Amino acid sequence: MGGEPNTVLKVLCDREKLPYRKFNERFTATGVDLYGHNPNNPTCGEPQFRRWTGGKLVGLPGPETCAILERMFPGHTAEQLFAHPSEAIDSQVPAYHLDLEERIAMTARDAHDAADATAGVSISDNTIDELRDQVVTLAQSYHRLAPLRAFEEAEELRVKVEDHRDRTQVPAQLQALMILNGQVAALLSSAAFDLGYLRHARTFARTAALLGETTRFAPLRAYADGSLAYIAFHAGDNTEAVAKAERALSYCGLGDVAERRLHAIQARAYAHLGDIASATRAIHLSKEPGRNRVDELHDAVGGEFGFTAERLAMSNSTTALIIGDSGQAEISARQGLTLLGQQTEDAQSAHVRGGAAADLAMARLMADDIEGAAEALAPVWEIPSDQRMTGIVVRTARIHRRLSRPAYHGAQLPGQLRERIEDFHRVSPPHRIGAHVGLLAIET
Repeated sequence: MGGEPNTVLKVLCDREKLPYRKFNERFTATGVDLYGHNPNNPTCGEPQFRRWTGGKLVGLPGPETCAILERMFPGHTAEQLFAHPSEAIDSQVPAYHLDLEERIAMTARDAHDAADATAGVSISDNTIDELRDQVVTLAQSYHRLAPLRAFEEAEELRVKVEDHRDRTQVPAQLQALMILNGQVAALLSSAAFDLGYLRHARTFARTAALLGETTRFAPLRAYADGSLAYIAFHAGDNTEAVAKAERALSYCGLGDVAERRLHAIQARAYAHLGDIASATRAIHLSKEPGRNRVDELHDAVGGEFGFTAERLAMSNSTTALIIGDSGQAEISARQGLTLLGQQTEDAQSAHVRGGAAADLAMARLMADDIEGAAEALAPVWEIPSDQRMTGIVVRTARIHRRLSRPAYHGAQLPGQLRERIEDFHRVSPPHRIGAHVGLLAIET
């Protein structure tokens, strides 16, 4: 169809950028406007469209077709539409100089229709703000929830986010919802881990990492890779744990809290690998003063995505135990308990209290102080059964193994502590409803 247009219809289609597909869509929609949804409405195949625009039509189409074309191009009769442009000019019918107002009106209608269609596949920004608030609320209240309750709330929130993601095609909204979906996946990973389901926790963490990568949201990628690191060393994959932690630390745009968390995880991974020098160096890095940097996840959302000073102290006490430094373990565990005690009751985490207390007991056991260990374990027994998550279970299991050494056989207090730990485990979620796998390390 090269060269000069052979019909006014071709001129109009060129001006309005109407290839066959778009022309046919408008032709069909106009037919519905005129005649309703009738199977007998006129149609226009592509060969027919080529004849119409190429000036190869003998006579005019049927009256219904002509009516549709005249509605599509107001101000033009069917005879004028199928005339050669030169004939249209000779007869005072505009061709190359078509009516500007009509062109503007048509373009305005098309623009409005496109915007209206987009509005039909978008959601209110207020809805996204509400979902974001719900994610923040769950993250910040996570430390007060039993892991099963946390999982149920996160799962309910995931369904909401997915439902709204299916209802919009606005790029900015899709981006925001994917980030929220990734944050929820990260919370689901934490809950699954706390329940003892390491394999599923890994899958959720990978989902969070994928969404972080897709949205180019580095804080989410870093948090998810950090989670994958501690899941790895719990599963005995120590080399992978180190690799994940180091990759997480390579991302740009992380705040001080994010780096503090990742260095603590990195220290634990190195400790499990037996690299004491690297573990010690990572501990020092985790305790260095920050540079007043923040990010939109670890700081702006915080809660489970944050990493408080008392949690850092607890994590470092565990790492010290793994590398055999009972003195440093006791110092760090005491520090964690002291810092926790300075928080309001609502802000205190049973997980951190129990973890630090168990680490303190283990440090005293390593010094053969049975009575001191028993005293340190007092806060552990107070943890409600539904909050005895993976971290505290593996810590107390470590103590149980220590108390099972031949040197303690027949001794009354070690025997009593072993029995109490067994009872403590029996009603914990990882033993009662979880996958009860052989957890090899202690969670951050």
